[in-house]
Amino acid sequence: MTGNWILDLVIIVLKAAFLLTILLTMAPVLIVLERKISAFIQDRPGPNRADIFGFRLAGFVYVLADAIKLFTKENFTPSAANRFYYYLAPAISVMVALSTGAVVPFADSLTFGEHVVPMQVLPINAGLLWFFAIASLGVYGIVFAGWASNSKYSLLGSIRSSAQLISYEIPMGLSVVGLLMAFQTLELNKIVQAQGGLLNVLNLFHAGVQIPLANGAHLALGIPNWGIFIQPVAFVIFLVASYAETNRTPFDLAESESELVAGFHTEYSAMKFGMFFFAEYMAMVVASSIMATLFFGGWQVPFLDTAALQALSLPLVRLGLGSGAGVVALAAFGLYRFYLANRGRFGDRRDLEGLVLAVVAGGLAGLLALACLGSLLLTEMPVWGAVAFAAFAQFNAFFIKMFLLATTFVWVRWTVPRFRYDQLMDLGWKSLLPLALANIFVTGLAILLGNHFGG
Repeated sequence: MTGNWILDLVIIVLKAAFLLTILLTMAPVLIVLERKISAFIQDRPGPNRADIFGFRLAGFVYVLADAIKLFTKENFTPSAANRFYYYLAPAISVMVALSTGAVVPFADSLTFGEHVVPMQVLPINAGLLWFFAIASLGVYGIVFAGWASNSKYSLLGSIRSSAQLISYEIPMGLSVVGLLMAFQTLELNKIVQAQGGLLNVLNLFHAGVQIPLANGAHLALGIPNWGIFIQPVAFVIFLVASYAETNRTPFDLAESESELVAGFHTEYSAMKFGMFFFAEYMAMVVASSIMATLFFGGWQVPFLDTAALQALSLPLVRLGLGSGAGVVALAAFGLYRFYLANRGRFGDRRDLEGLVLAVVAGGLAGLLALACLGSLLLTEMPVWGAVAFAAFAQFNAFFIKMFLLATTFVWVRWTVPRFRYDQLMDLGWKSLLPLALANIFVTGLAILLGNHFGG
């Protein structure tokens, strides 16, 4: 904190706005990704027709069309509904999805002289407990929606979902106990910092070597000390429980169309339904962010800690600008080939989309190349530039991990069939729960042996 409460408040608001932008941006991206991946798996084209002034933008126009449709549809409310809880339910789902991500660190703390700015909206020392506490409140939105709608299908969906969430929150919470035993903290940023070194097996030996750099920084070559290598069983349990917590296939029995029409949100229309829809995708983003933080090093860039990123900032900037220019130039070439292959396909302005995007991509590649050449004039990166570059690189590392984990939600949905309800309960209570307890016991035993033999 800076000591100036006005400045501290401004920083918190800016970080909250940044987090909100990420969540609201990732939701439509995942919607398009869901359509594209499902089309690829089912061997069909997917969204490729809707356009604005000839630009289809790979299906992103469909998201805008969905938003317009939800805003303009009739705002229907059942006459027998309990209006207070009926309107409160989608608001609870959205607020829970937004609040759980407040404790996720998306970069290392920024240090400017004596001022330290944590890259979390809520840098509390019990961030993991905050996540579980707030996430557990999501069941209230589902229960209120089903009960307040005064519909048997909605009620059955909410009852199913509440039983499912309770069943899978227990193994999810127990799965991270072994991780907490290894890292000895509940603070998410400290958990990420603990994953910055090299893998330490039973406290006996380190898997890798460290190469010293300037200013006390070092390059770590080897297996990173990520949670997935320390607690692979915990990751599998947490991953499966996350699918169940977000009501995603194969755990979407609360929305089973063949039995319950649409489940707990059957009686919702327009933006009330849209809020449930967006809450689901934002919950996917938050769950992916938590998994990236706990098991994949969070904002840690593999092999480079914060000091190393700052020490190597200038050559890495040159490398990034140069490689970025090359990648964008290849994209421009691919778009131009796409334009040549599809020229005259539609007979209207849509035929020019590939050419226009190729010109834009080519211009961007040129700008990146010029920036790379301009960086050669620098002999040393300024301090603020090194700090900013390290934060930028760490955020990108975090975002890539989160994005890849979010795609697994889509991949699993279109690959694994829906469970029966008895199978759903058996998996949670008879498989994941005992496995989580066994993982805690094995972890404790491994730590005890490591402390005894490793000193």
